[in-house]
Amino acid sequence: MRLTTLPVLAAVAAVIAGCGADDTPPAPAAPSPAETSASPAAPTTDPVVAAALTALEDDYAARLGVYAIDTGSGQIVEHRPDERFAFASTHKMLSAAAVLQATEPADLDQLIEVDAAEVVGWSPVTEPAAGVGLTLLEIIEAAITLSDNTAANLLFEQLGGPDGLEAAVRGFGDTTTSFDRIEPGLSDWVPGEERDTTTPRAMAGNVQDLLLGDLLADEDRTLLHDTMRANTTGDELIRAGVPDGWVVADKTGSATHGGRNDVAVIEPPGAAPIVLAVYSNRLDPEAESDPALIAAATEIVVDELSD
Repeated sequence: MRLTTLPVLAAVAAVIAGCGADDTPPAPAAPSPAETSASPAAPTTDPVVAAALTALEDDYAARLGVYAIDTGSGQIVEHRPDERFAFASTHKMLSAAAVLQATEPADLDQLIEVDAAEVVGWSPVTEPAAGVGLTLLEIIEAAITLSDNTAANLLFEQLGGPDGLEAAVRGFGDTTTSFDRIEPGLSDWVPGEERDTTTPRAMAGNVQDLLLGDLLADEDRTLLHDTMRANTTGDELIRAGVPDGWVVADKTGSATHGGRNDVAVIEPPGAAPIVLAVYSNRLDPEAESDPALIAAATEIVVDELSD
């Protein structure tokens, strides 16, 4: 399947950029996080790096979850890797992957009806298409590149709802992530909530297996990677923490309690990809999220893995 630049998405992206709104990578040489965690010889995070990530939590009055793996060396950086965080819109990567896995190339041209009564908040592509419809490819692109919430719900419908997505993700090998609600309610999180949550380790495993592994057919993997590379919502997050010239394919998310997330494959020039999942929430339930926290955590990780 070939990624196309769709006029409707390009136009919406240009408007959002004006308003200031929120090559197929090589195969991995390192095991996925699930395999790594099962090994007693798995590398541990340098205490200096761990202290730096803890200091970030103090500076931002936040809880921070990180899991990163250099797929060339197998070196890992982790911080609260198995604590649960609201996945928020990072789930849209999984929904898109599950739909791609379940469909044939010709299915992407199928026109999907957009019911005006089912349009929810932050739907910059699907709201104008209400009563007209979009192709399945356009819906996938809207969900990933602009984080369109109604597009995400249309992907849920294709999969049979949250239960259907959970079944697909269990098929990916993720036994941790829990899918319970649709947009926008799935981003409503409070401490202790397990609905619609994941862990940094689990999500990093999904990113690695889907974008660098063989869970998807080559065309589907390329499409997912290129769509995430075209994401318009992540410039202040992981992308802001990597050196110029590095390529990032990512999916962001925002939740209540100041939740801010980003998951990505990072491609340094001439080096193996780095898989990174960063999740966070603020300690003050009324506090706004701060993208600088994700960027700063990324910089710490990249500095460590680039030594």
